Amino acid sequence: MPRKKNPQPEQLLSRLLTIRLTEQEYRRLESIRLQSDCHSIGEVIRRILTRQPIKLFHQDSTMDSVVEKLAAVRAELRAIGININQITRHFNGTTNSHKRVLLAHQALEHYRKVETKANLLLSLISQLARKW
Repeated sequence: MPRKKNPQPEQLLSRLLTIRLTEQEYRRLESIRLQSDCHSIGEVIRRILTRQPIKLFHQDSTMDSVVEKLAAVRAELRAIGININQITRHFNGTTNSHKRVLLAHQALEHYRKVETKANLLLSLISQLARKW
């Protein structure tokens, strides 16, 4: 089955343009491409020629460790939440009072873990707030 034709043929990139650049100019365009939302150097050049905006992304590497810690805490809190849900399900499914007491103590231990992780989260967020 053939490809569908473009409803706007005037917007097709049908003309080939070949240019020569110095190594410095090429590296400059490549650095713009790496920091922007452009996928190729040709796209960078087209946007420059048509005066379209190029969105440059800046990454603050000083915050990488904090973000990694936040992601780890998020994963740990998710795992604790899953454990609490499983304990609650077993608690609701059993009629044995001794087992219910044991499950309640297990849930309490997990809630204490949540408290320590919440305190860690608050300290990490305060680090982020100081940065801004």
